[in-house]
Amino acid sequence: MTRTVDPDEIERFSAIAAEWWDPAGKFAPLHKLNPVRLTYIRDALTHHFARDAKAPRPLEDLNLLDIGCGGGLLCEPMHRLGAAVTGLDAGEANIKTAQAHAGALGLAIDYQATTVEALAGEGKQFDAILNMEVIEHVADRALFLQATATLLKPGGILVASTMNRTLRALGLAVIGAEYILGWLPRGTHNWNKFITPAELEADLKRAGLTVTGKIGMVYNPLFDRWSLADDLAVNYMVTALKNPLD
Repeated sequence: MTRTVDPDEIERFSAIAAEWWDPAGKFAPLHKLNPVRLTYIRDALTHHFARDAKAPRPLEDLNLLDIGCGGGLLCEPMHRLGAAVTGLDAGEANIKTAQAHAGALGLAIDYQATTVEALAGEGKQFDAILNMEVIEHVADRALFLQATATLLKPGGILVASTMNRTLRALGLAVIGAEYILGWLPRGTHNWNKFITPAELEADLKRAGLTVTGKIGMVYNPLFDRWSLADDLAVNYMVTALKNPLD
């Protein structure tokens, strides 16, 4: 039976699982990217569910699933925004790190070491799902996105981020970040698994989801800061709805 998990990818991330919460460690790029991702996710969800983004807990009473949650860098802030959060990762070492960090802070997050297709087989559904920097690491993209769609409630929202398969992404995200600057361990990304916005939109449509927004994320080396932009050539995010209302 086809599975979404790539064993090599799980082994690669599991080997450095203890560093998830070290802002100067192997996941430093994600720590720098997190504020931009969090703002976009919060605004997308509050807009979709007609919530006040400035409220202390604008995601109150929403069930949220973070697929490929790693050490919980997104799960914890989503929990603090009021959502009931489930974090899913196929790497048991990642889940153990996430559980330990959340437990030390007294955060009630449901972390599960399982696959997206296994969870979908349980019949569970969520108001919102995050697929952040995970699509380019799966073994079967079509199955992964179909299982994701199955887990989303009708009228629910998906926020996904990934990397565009362009020469600029090859130069910056692979050669530059991994081999020249050493920001990421070599082999973290396979350029052939990067996906163009058009390909992702088509795959999501086949899974029953409609893309409603796209935005790029760009890095400014002078200020060592990420920001949102119309440039989708390297990193980008999309929002998609299941059975959107007219």
